[in-house]
Amino acid sequence: MPAIHARLKSLGLSLPKAAAPVANYVPWVRTGNLLFISGQISFGPDGLVQGRLGQTMDVAAGQAAARLCALNLLAQANAALDGELSRISRVVRLGGFVNATADFEDIPHVINGASDLMVEVFGEAGRHARAAVACPVLPLGAAVEIDGVFEAG
Repeated sequence: MPAIHARLKSLGLSLPKAAAPVANYVPWVRTGNLLFISGQISFGPDGLVQGRLGQTMDVAAGQAAARLCALNLLAQANAALDGELSRISRVVRLGGFVNATADFEDIPHVINGASDLMVEVFGEAGRHARAAVACPVLPLGAAVEIDGVFEAG
């Protein structure tokens, strides 16, 4: 079993099926050694995690939603790399979007749910540049959406 898949298993995680796009875009693009993954929403085994941070969700629930987004990013990367996540040499950047009230300020802490997972899975190569912003609404009422850039051979 490749190292990254073994690491996921040791963390008690399994990758979901990579989601198909719901509009006029592709789920990922490879150019050179960079893999760009389109935004992945907080969809998990129990369905879509919906809600607004600061209103119907707390930071811990937001972090769990961000972690689901990260798993969905890895599922897309897995599809793009023909099941060989070990080809990822670096998580370059994550862009995090949080469905939040105007006065909710813990946006970076919410996106840590995804950032922490990348470090758990890839170690130091999982440390990345990042943006974390609030939005008044996300597609389908999702709580969190995250896109990513990975370096892959």
